Amino acid sequence: MKTKIALLGASGQTGSIVLKKALDQGYSVKALVRNPGKITVTHERLQLIEGDVLNLNDVEELIKDTQVVVSLFGHVKDSPAWLQTNGTKNIVNAMKKEGVDKIISLSGGGLPFPEKDQPKFIDRLIRFIMKLVVPKILNDAIEHHKVLERSGVKWIIVRGPRLTNDPPKETHRVGWVGVNASTKIARGDLANFIVKQIESDEFLYKMPFVSY
Repeated sequence: MKTKIALLGASGQTGSIVLKKALDQGYSVKALVRNPGKITVTHERLQLIEGDVLNLNDVEELIKDTQVVVSLFGHVKDSPAWLQTNGTKNIVNAMKKEGVDKIISLSGGGLPFPEKDQPKFIDRLIRFIMKLVVPKILNDAIEHHKVLERSGVKWIIVRGPRLTNDPPKETHRVGWVGVNASTKIARGDLANFIVKQIESDEFLYKMPFVSY
């Protein structure tokens, strides 16, 4: 029997692609969405839960009877400063209550992984600009990583560069910031990598950087 996924961020540009690919590959999906009307996909293996990641009861309802969490939600206009951190705390608490032990979380290349990253000048410049322009997003990503590190659950943080809506190339590289990496990837190719991690433990407790 295929793994049942708890999906957050299914109505986003990347999340909607991950949702379709997961269903196409035979997975069952429970998706937490604030506005179910934004989900255009209907499927017998798709269950929508109307709610908010910042509401623990909603998150517990989502994670009940699933095996893996795929967390793709992120900041939009007027999001709370600690959206990803506090949402991830709710997810981890619900995972422990429901006995779910693996989460795949999406973040950006600005999130540092000193164990593997070797940032070049352009990478350091991008991170510096993020600190100036969108500090709450970068700080939130860093704190959400700390939540996962302390959680005791199995985690993978998938990082990407600039995401495009270009047609997928059906290829990608998996490296680290400044190592075997480029500056962009199509959402469809990033989604392919994310879905592969549902069954793979190759990158447990790591933050692979996926690009062309």
